[in-house]
Amino acid sequence: MAVCAATLAYGRAWYACRNEWPLRRGLSWLAGAALALIALSPAMMHFGHARIEGHMIQHLMLGMYAPVGLVLAAPVTLALRVLPQRAGRTLVRLLASLPVRTLAHPVSAALLDIGAMFVLYLTPLYGFMHDTPWAGTLLHLHFLLAGCLFVWSIAGPDPAPHRPGPRLRLLVFFLAMALHGALSKYIYLHGYPLDSASTLEQRRLAAELMYYGGDLAAIAMAIAFFAALFKPCGTARHAGPNRKTNQAPNHS
Repeated sequence: MAVCAATLAYGRAWYACRNEWPLRRGLSWLAGAALALIALSPAMMHFGHARIEGHMIQHLMLGMYAPVGLVLAAPVTLALRVLPQRAGRTLVRLLASLPVRTLAHPVSAALLDIGAMFVLYLTPLYGFMHDTPWAGTLLHLHFLLAGCLFVWSIAGPDPAPHRPGPRLRLLVFFLAMALHGALSKYIYLHGYPLDSASTLEQRRLAAELMYYGGDLAAIAMAIAFFAALFKPCGTARHAGPNRKTNQAPNHS
């Protein structure tokens, strides 16, 4: 599984930098990976397929909670510390490339993450995803990747060349969370998604989970954003890449 492979790679890099890598970063990765693995466990997969409340719990764990832990673990910064010089420079160039800069822009990331939820829950797409196994797998992958992209674009500690300033990021963050809350209320009031497998009461419970669960993720992101914004310059010595690689400035 990709999450296990990524965790193994992170653990090896963490061990290589064990004397200088902040413990909180490593623990953050372990927490995010654990949430993702729980969400993808057989029991949770069955619960998510059988009941819309289970699906919403999976959505929160994969799309909101796990990404916060994984992104705040600064995996790119850790990779730059341990990669050979050529590989490190390649990674830096990739981060600065136009496609990555476009996807990692807060507006693009918000559209892929929060905007996609409107398409999923307010159209027949949810029913198709629910009844098609391969489509459900793609949906879970989208939840995790889009969630990580959104957290990285707003509050990620990793290097992000050409990252917009904090005002724009904060504005997009508040708008995205407001839209997430508005979608939750709309689902509650109108009983979406319109699938035959769940009752109105179940859909309303799922909407409540989405609304209040989203608030918890928003609080965690806000804390990370303002902690990075007001961090004294003297505490940033762990954020830089390996001495052997190109220097990639951290614009967070």
